[in-house]
Amino acid sequence: MNTELTIGFLPLVDACLPILAHEHGFAEEAGVSLRLVKDMSWATVLDRLLYGHSDAAHMIAPLAIAATLGRGRPAQPLSAPFVLGLNGNAITLRPELARQVRGEGGIGSPVEVGAALKTIAADRLKAGKPLTFGVVHRYSSHNYMLRYWLAACGIRPDHDVDISTVPPPFCADALKQGEVDGICVGEPWNSVAVSRGVGEIVLSTAQIWRRGVEKVLAMRQNVLEEKREVVERLIRALCRAGEHFVDPENWDSNADILARPEYLDGSADLIRKAISDQLLIAREGPLVHYPDFMFQHREAANFPWVSQAEWLYTQMVRWDGTPFDVEECRKAAGVFRPDVYRSALLGTGAPLPGASSKVEGSLESSTVVGTQQGSIMLEKNTFFDGVVFDPNDIEGYLSGLP
Repeated sequence: MNTELTIGFLPLVDACLPILAHEHGFAEEAGVSLRLVKDMSWATVLDRLLYGHSDAAHMIAPLAIAATLGRGRPAQPLSAPFVLGLNGNAITLRPELARQVRGEGGIGSPVEVGAALKTIAADRLKAGKPLTFGVVHRYSSHNYMLRYWLAACGIRPDHDVDISTVPPPFCADALKQGEVDGICVGEPWNSVAVSRGVGEIVLSTAQIWRRGVEKVLAMRQNVLEEKREVVERLIRALCRAGEHFVDPENWDSNADILARPEYLDGSADLIRKAISDQLLIAREGPLVHYPDFMFQHREAANFPWVSQAEWLYTQMVRWDGTPFDVEECRKAAGVFRPDVYRSALLGTGAPLPGASSKVEGSLESSTVVGTQQGSIMLEKNTFFDGVVFDPNDIEGYLSGLP
């Protein structure tokens, strides 16, 4: 059996698990040989995957769904048997704009920042110079988180403000050149913008949805079936990497690894800040500790909840302006593969949820949930506007959105 897997990734901190599984020998111990290939845009990562140049990819979760549904290109079914992380993104604005909406203190609140931004957006629109935001891809959680927040604050995306695509490594450059007024991107690229003095962080996306799904391990459906045993070995190695990643004793060494030229090619200091939930929001400002900014490993964070795929589909329908379709929703839900995750970890002692779907945004406090194996306590997972997503009433949810 060929146990080599080629995995494409972008230079982001949340590409950490495949990198660390390779560097610390967890993959090798599981009987998997990894070849990691760095790209600069999500479009290239997807092309490499769809054309068979890679076996799997570190991928924005909505893009795996869009490819499966044929949004923007011929449909090719993808599968995501493992979530590579939750949240980890921030909204960074040009310094003068950030200070207007956030003030001079620490990180802002979604409601207050949104209210201040609404007034500025209206003035800019009236002057014929609408605010422009950069997101990493049309089908990205960054795009959906940003739009969700703006709309809930009374700012109409594509009407009151413009949204364009900027690959993560170029987000700071886009701010510097004045091409965009704000970005929603993963680390370390917010911190790069701050360190260069071209941006200041105003919000973390964890403030918009406390446990929002972010990146997944994606692969073509047929590759998953052909290499199922190898993929399950990889999942076990990724879980070990996750456990290693969240241990504070390993933060320095892991930051050094991720900073290498072949991976993020960046500052180990900035990467370590992201790993430890520390954000420098302005170049001369305070270092802010925002717990669970980048969420890993705990609370079955790597479990591919079907309800999270369904929520992403609702945002695709909402912002593509297409009607809700039951069959499409079924296909979107089928991209997330909790069955493979369970099969890989059954008998290992790793906690496995008893269900594969849940009501998203419903927990205000720590809650013990039923499990198939081990024990799991889920913490607060709310949306900032208090709206709850019930996967048993998707059409009702859509009809109630602004």
